[in-house]
Amino acid sequence: MSRADDLRDCEDCLAPADAFAIVGEETRLSILEALWRLDEPAAFSEIRAAVGMTDSAQFNYHLGKLTDQFVRKTDDGYELRTAGERIVQAIFAGSFTQHPEREIEIDDPCVRCGATLSAHYVDEQLSITCPACEHGHGEYPFPPGGLHDRTDAEILSAFDQRVRHLHCLAKDGVCPECNGRMATTIGRGEDCCLGVSVRATHRCRQCAHELCSAVGLGLLDQSPVVSFYEDHGVDLAQTPYWRLDWCVDDHPVTVVEEDPWRLRVDVTRDGDRLAVVVDGDLEIVETRRDPATPAE
Repeated sequence: MSRADDLRDCEDCLAPADAFAIVGEETRLSILEALWRLDEPAAFSEIRAAVGMTDSAQFNYHLGKLTDQFVRKTDDGYELRTAGERIVQAIFAGSFTQHPEREIEIDDPCVRCGATLSAHYVDEQLSITCPACEHGHGEYPFPPGGLHDRTDAEILSAFDQRVRHLHCLAKDGVCPECNGRMATTIGRGEDCCLGVSVRATHRCRQCAHELCSAVGLGLLDQSPVVSFYEDHGVDLAQTPYWRLDWCVDDHPVTVVEEDPWRLRVDVTRDGDRLAVVVDGDLEIVETRRDPATPAE
């Protein structure tokens, strides 16, 4: 049975086609946006005034269509349900209405060859690549709303934080799109956005949303790595992930075992090395700190 069949067979669910039909009307979208902007719960008259609709009967008809699925009626008035909030958020993010393309100025070196990177935005994806050696430094979803009222530097900063958030959730087994269960697998082969030969792939069992990354990217929020950088006077949270070779390349990764997976990620700084061994779920099983040595 497909995921679509699972959704259609859900006895407690509104059919997807019916749900989109309900909100596919301008007045109803205006009601949702008005509720978003008003202090909730809001009275019938407040919402109608915000929408600017004079016909009370017609307004009541459209509000009634939204009630229960997208809007909740309480003793104090009307308020958005989670489904209604998601619709408004998607509109503000520009996912339904905007398809911009943009070249973004970036002044960071490629971790492999040192050439200046380039950043591109197209199809709601922001990608960072090296035009000289073509090594990828990440291509991940970034809603169009993230481009609004931001300089190129601010866009890159927001993108960095978003990538960290997406992979933190995915590594912890939570899909950042639908909150379904996400499973992590380690694989070989250069079919990832980074062009690495050993990669981590996170895939949702419910909606099939997928993220891939170098193995090391999952270590960005791990305390041994954060502490290692603090000891060298570096705030890891303020360092863009694409400047860190262990986040975008597999050269710092050594496969110790494959069944089960054991991988060592060498994090180096100023002549020191933190060797981090992870399992197939990217959970740390061992750390060792010593002076950096030539690649093995």
